[in-house]
Amino acid sequence: MADKVKVTLIKSTIGAVPKNRKTIEALGLTKMYKTVELPNNAATAGALRKVAPYVKVEEV
Repeated sequence: MADKVKVTLIKSTIGAVPKNRKTIEALGLTKMYKTVELPNNAATAGALRKVAPYVKVEEV
């Protein structure tokens, strides 16, 4: 299992539920196609599961 995951925002949050929009902002994704590296832990995995339709996840 990788120590980090690379997360990219691939879908706009314009029509998203406000809770999902806040989760995406909390992950550090502010613009389309922006990529961030996050630690691979339970908290990150839970947040990514909530916003799965909006992001692409790759192990680093």
